[in-house]
Order: sequence, then structure tokens, then C-alpha cells
Amino acid sequence: MTKNAQRPDAGKVEKLITFLYYKDLPKAMRFYEDVLGFTVAIDQGWCKIYGVSADGYVGLVDETRGMHKAHAVKPVQICMRVSDVDAWHAYLKGLGVEGLTEPRSSRELRIRAFVCYDPEGYQIEIQSAL
Repeated sequence: MTKNAQRPDAGKVEKLITFLYYKDLPKAMRFYEDVLGFTVAIDQGWCKIYGVSADGYVGLVDETRGMHKAHAVKPVQICMRVSDVDAWHAYLKGLGVEGLTEPRSSRELRIRAFVCYDPEGYQIEIQSAL
């Protein structure tokens, strides 16, 4: 590999998308739309890409069509940085979201955070800066 090679387009990446694979795509979509409030930015039919922030996207993929299959082990965590973690916790608790932990502060990481799970077991961490 050449160390001094120039990256195309001056190295600018337009979008960075994390793809998650689901057995029940409509159920996952309802969670990300109705609970988390995300809107579809790119609709590819069996793949829905949601704009989460100005620079962040998450793609939900029907495992029957995607490059990977849904798996019981979920070694991926989606982390959302928000301004008021306690308000998010109260909101999700009111909706009965699964696996909701109590918010905890970490001086070392300079965050206050909690986790919950989406319908197929992907962990979502919601955090605020301390």
C-alpha cells in the first residue's frame, strides 16, 4: 500500500451509515420511527436508512435481502448523544421500552447514560455530556 496515495474526493465522506439486520423489518421500523422519532432519509424498499443527526445514519435491513443475516448475538451498540438524558429516560420509561436501565453518571467518561434495547435486541445507549 502506498503511504502517500491521495484519497478520492479529498477524502470527504458524504454519509456514514451503520446497518443493522432484522428478521421483522416492519417491527424495527415502528420502533425507530414511533419511539425514537427518526425519519426515513433513504428508502430502498427492504432497507430503510434513517437520518439520526446531521452526520449520523442508521440503516435497518431485511435479513432476507441484505448482505448479512440477523443473529442472536448483537455485538453492535447504537449510541445517541442528547442534551437531556433524564428526559429521554422518562419518555422511554413511559413507553415501556425493553431493557431500560437507570441513568448513571461516569466522571471518568464525563457522561450520564442509560441503555435500552430495540425489538430484536440491539443495545441503544443514550447519553449526555456531564
